[in-house]
Amino acid sequence: MPLHLSQNRRYFVQSDGTPFFYLGDTAWELFHRLDRNAAKVYLENRAAKGFTVIQAVVLAELDGLNTPNPYGHTPLQDNDPTRPQAAYFQHVDYIVDLAAQLGLYIGLLPTWGDKVDRKWGIGPEIFTPENARIYGEFLGRRYRNRPIIWIVGGDRDPATEQQLVIWRAMAAGLRQGDEGQHLMTFHSQSNSATWFHQEDWLDFNLFQSGHAAKDFPNHQTTAHNYQLFPVKPTLDGEPRYEDIPVRFWEIDQPSNRWQGLPIVKQLAQYQRGVFDAYDVRQAAYWSLMAGAAGHTYGNNSVWQMWQPDRPSFVPAQIAWQEALDRPGAVQMGYVRRLFESRPFTRLVPDAAVLMSPTEIGAAYTNAMRAEDGSFLWVYTPMGNPVTVNLQAIAGNLATVHWYNPRTGEAQRIDGQFGTIAPQGFVPPSQGRGNDWVLVVDRTDCHFPPPGQARYEFSDSSPNCER
Repeated sequence: MPLHLSQNRRYFVQSDGTPFFYLGDTAWELFHRLDRNAAKVYLENRAAKGFTVIQAVVLAELDGLNTPNPYGHTPLQDNDPTRPQAAYFQHVDYIVDLAAQLGLYIGLLPTWGDKVDRKWGIGPEIFTPENARIYGEFLGRRYRNRPIIWIVGGDRDPATEQQLVIWRAMAAGLRQGDEGQHLMTFHSQSNSATWFHQEDWLDFNLFQSGHAAKDFPNHQTTAHNYQLFPVKPTLDGEPRYEDIPVRFWEIDQPSNRWQGLPIVKQLAQYQRGVFDAYDVRQAAYWSLMAGAAGHTYGNNSVWQMWQPDRPSFVPAQIAWQEALDRPGAVQMGYVRRLFESRPFTRLVPDAAVLMSPTEIGAAYTNAMRAEDGSFLWVYTPMGNPVTVNLQAIAGNLATVHWYNPRTGEAQRIDGQFGTIAPQGFVPPSQGRGNDWVLVVDRTDCHFPPPGQARYEFSDSSPNCER
């Protein structure tokens, strides 16, 4: 049940060594706003789409301390972290156990950051180093034998030494309570590596590329973390959400918060627009092709479990139930299918695969290759032609496909290609929204078509001759 780091410490594996692809969904308000029937609808939908990790918060952001859950329960007696309310945590238990039955891990945040630093939000600030450790130990013991990934933090960059001490104390309590059973990371506004990379309790880095701009180059943070020592996996834990307004804080003024429909009316005149399925695909492939161990998706209605009878914290237009099936959520499953159709833990980012000029900005193109030369990938977000160094393939012949991130389908390019000379390839379509992955395989590896079947992983013997 517990996850571990791969031998090269770049990826995640299960206890038997099988690679684990971290495909997360942000469901921050899951425990706080959904009853058991609604939670079942949500979790079954995410499991069916191929998500593997659900990121949710125990002490939630949207007045999670004082606004009760659907059963009328709040999490703490007198907002004291050392006095948890049994009924509230029984509801958390139910959802965690249901997720486990569906094969899902919960990326469990003990608290949202406003309970440590009320820079914005509801608060109140309730944590000290002493009670943070006690609360962490309580959670660690309670969920020691459940499929959990600990995510300390909660959308805050530590601003003071006292806040650093609180977060470290909470991490120490979790580790003491669960006896080191689960991986742990930190969710900041920016990059966990800035503060905690050298600390033993941080097993992998989580960064947030956020919601500030179209074409935000999240691959740069992935590449930065990839070079750090000691080696630790990294991934984008909060990229641009599908359906969230670009720079939403520019329309979500404090006087408008919790006003619901009036904000939605303002959104109709908002000039910056919203992020769409292409934006979330671009963020996923950019980061993964730069060496990330996985990726997290988010939808603006789903993270806050919004429906028309409740206020909208960030302007939302469709109920969370409808938003579950938005195109970007479906297409994240295609990401996982592509990676699992090859021995992806052998992948390393390698710009030398590309012989054509590296595009910049929105058309930035990046590439990866397998360390054993069995396959390579190139992601072109706008369908620009690419020239590839086929000498990165170990065999004499290569088989080539275009993988369509919008449909999960693969198109084989006729013939086989010699691996001595560079080769140019032109995607089937071009322009914004026409992103493609070039998949080049060593022919005698006999891989299945990209994304069509799960590769049977073995560290010792690839499906091709040496």
